[in-house]
Amino acid sequence: MDSQPPQARVVSELNANVPLAQPGEFGPLPIGPLSVWPPVVLAPMAGVTNLPFRALCREYGAGLYVSEMITARGFLMGNRLSVLLASSDPSESPRSVQVYGSDPKDLGEMVRALVDQGVDHLDINFGCPVPKVTRSGNGSAIPVKPKLMARLVSAMVKNAGEVPVTVKMRKGIDEQLLTFLDAGRVAQEEGAAAVGLHGRTAAQLYSGEADWDAIGELKATVSIPVLGNGDIWEAWDALRMMRHTGCDGVIVGRGCLGRPWLFRELAQVFAGQEPAAPPTLGEAVDVMVRHAERLVDFFGEAIGMRQMRKWVAWYSKGFHGSAALRGRMAELQRLDQLRPLFAELDLSEPFPAKALRIGRAKGNKQQRVKLPEGFLDNRDDDSPPKGPHTLAEIEAWEQALQGG
Repeated sequence: MDSQPPQARVVSELNANVPLAQPGEFGPLPIGPLSVWPPVVLAPMAGVTNLPFRALCREYGAGLYVSEMITARGFLMGNRLSVLLASSDPSESPRSVQVYGSDPKDLGEMVRALVDQGVDHLDINFGCPVPKVTRSGNGSAIPVKPKLMARLVSAMVKNAGEVPVTVKMRKGIDEQLLTFLDAGRVAQEEGAAAVGLHGRTAAQLYSGEADWDAIGELKATVSIPVLGNGDIWEAWDALRMMRHTGCDGVIVGRGCLGRPWLFRELAQVFAGQEPAAPPTLGEAVDVMVRHAERLVDFFGEAIGMRQMRKWVAWYSKGFHGSAALRGRMAELQRLDQLRPLFAELDLSEPFPAKALRIGRAKGNKQQRVKLPEGFLDNRDDDSPPKGPHTLAEIEAWEQALQGG
């Protein structure tokens, strides 16, 4: 890979003096039989980590790239979108799918089907903070009931065979009800190969700063690998997180939205190399077009270009004139309309350093987490909460998960 002298870094003040990885400082991330290098995982994100985006990130150097959440009941009932989003192609290896469910029977059946399809890694989501989800006792509410969580992880592990199962979760409901240490122990006891921790509570949503100390505390509590999640905006953040927490790998979420080349930078810093400069606006437009072509191939032009509208806003964030583009997003209906959007902008403009740490999705609001009435009265209860069962309920549920 090309390298640049230190003075050429496009970097925030926070990371200006972070040293590159030293030889032997970090090793591959072990997840069961998988050895992931660099120790970087593309976070499962609803409405984001479909096959087109995963393929783009893989080309830039992601170690492991996880699908968006696939609802177990929807997958088993043959819901068209669930099946499509769980799909892959022969070039995707390792193939990783995140499943979502609260019924051990459903999870077991889904896992068996995915293993038969040749999946290489399975993750379960216990971190979704969306009110519609927690209100029914699902998502980030599940670790509140460790015996229920144990049943769900066990059902996946027993049906996965040699395929590793990992768990992704948050610190807890709020600062008064933290569950991550107990949940980490449950995951380990039930055979999970690794656990990922987003260093925020469900009440925080995506606001404030991620608690990296909690990641270190979990690492000191369990013997299975721990992946840290939260505030990886620059490649240097990954090095800082691993040095600060001792975690075994990092999960990259919002920081790569509209910036798939972040994975190239991550691969380079873990290899002890200065990262290549991020793209100019014109080069970013070239990436956008590649991304749009894949979305159109995968979803069809109407849906693919409708999805591309948010991506254009994310890719162009921080460049001069980008704000004016947002008012024209509704016009973007065909692939051949994409490049002309940028005709009046300076395509030679370098990537703006101020855009490195700008959020491209979610907000800074917090919430009071909604739980079912009486949910906390018996935390030893292991009965599955009610989830969607009809196709109509599943489709409404999946729309809600777009915010998770």
